[in-house]
Amino acid sequence: MTDTPISEMTFEAAMRELEKVVGQLERGDVALEDSISLYERGAELKKRCEAKLKEAEEKVAAITLDGDGQPTGTTPVEGQ
Repeated sequence: MTDTPISEMTFEAAMRELEKVVGQLERGDVALEDSISLYERGAELKKRCEAKLKEAEEKVAAITLDGDGQPTGTTPVEGQ
């Protein structure tokens, strides 16, 4: 696990760590208390990944197209 707070992780870093957490939980060789901690961390990592994906979707959705479907610029996304 990294020392980087989840709130500061990139999508890729959060996804890598989430994959590690899932792997540990799937193996089932972790003590119950550790499993609970891992599950909670995994839930926070999943939340971070979802938030970063939503940010990316909003940026992509803000690209404006002309009548032929060609990009012509961007429209500011609300809240960005």
